Amino acid sequence: MRSLLALLLSALLASAASAADPSTTPSTPIKQAASKEAVASAVSSAAKDDAKPAVKEGKLAKSAAAARAREAQEADELAAKIAEKLAVIRKEKEEAGAVNAASARSIAKPAYKSPYAMPVRRADAAEFAKTKAAADVVGTTMHWSYEGEDGPLRWGKLNPTYAKCDIGERQSPIDIRDGLRVDLNPVTFDYKPSRFNVIDNGHTIQVNVGPGNYISLLGHNYEMVQFHFHKPSEERINGRGFEMVVHLVHKDGEGKLAVVAVLLERGKAQSLIQTVWNNLPLERNDPVQPLITMDVSQLLPQQREYYTYMGSLTTPPCTEGVLWIVMKQPVEVSPEQLAIFGRLYPMNARPVQKTSARVIKESN
Repeated sequence: MRSLLALLLSALLASAASAADPSTTPSTPIKQAASKEAVASAVSSAAKDDAKPAVKEGKLAKSAAAARAREAQEADELAAKIAEKLAVIRKEKEEAGAVNAASARSIAKPAYKSPYAMPVRRADAAEFAKTKAAADVVGTTMHWSYEGEDGPLRWGKLNPTYAKCDIGERQSPIDIRDGLRVDLNPVTFDYKPSRFNVIDNGHTIQVNVGPGNYISLLGHNYEMVQFHFHKPSEERINGRGFEMVVHLVHKDGEGKLAVVAVLLERGKAQSLIQTVWNNLPLERNDPVQPLITMDVSQLLPQQREYYTYMGSLTTPPCTEGVLWIVMKQPVEVSPEQLAIFGRLYPMNARPVQKTSARVIKESN
């Protein structure tokens, strides 16, 4: 623009000079015309020069606007992808939360603590190991029952290891008759207060006792492993049955078993059995250990005469070679105590087996 103004000023000065000089030749107008054309050309050229930066700036502005539009579009697309991914993650978390909640509802069970139960604690790993070993003594590794298709008449066919239940010749229990009345050596009971745990194994209520409880017969020692209950009594004496029986299971160092059977009849309450009932587990196969001890000698009758014979376990696998010692004098339990066990196991007794001419001895 400054160059354009300079040209205009020069043209005006030249025109003024021509008007003031009368001696100017006729060719002067031609020169003036040329000067006007030059001025016009200069003005046009200057305008074009000034327009170039504006065009360039316009192109740059359009390019920048296009770049911003592309960036905005890319940002919108990225935001849409993120929103879609978040929606998928949120849905997966909601579905997982619903599954976990349903699982928790199916597993969680209301805790209940009987106001009559003694304080208990869960059995530790060692106690569980002993519980399993004690359970193996009476055979609980395969499903069996006291009635129906899995009942006693079918035990021998449920598992090859249960074959003795069908083909054994020294099976228990039996109806004890015609025993040989002889002077039997007394059984020495060496029981002491011990820790214990109680388990409902699906077949009976079983009490696993701590170490150090022994019986001795003819100089041979057996350590108590556990005791459990049957209703009605499995043993019969000259055809007579009893309300219940408790079997005290012992094992020697070689694994041989000796079972002391204490017959239970209706009468007054029995304190040790009440202790067991006070600490019944709330769930099957979930042993608990009371924070007290028990002296199993409280289960024994005052008179220690007995019957003895060789027999078997009365539950699968019906292992034979078991020494049986059946106390002659029953122990009383109250009707209420009988009813408590009866609600859990109305009948869990194997029928009597054939005697097979085996020898039965009886204390004088």
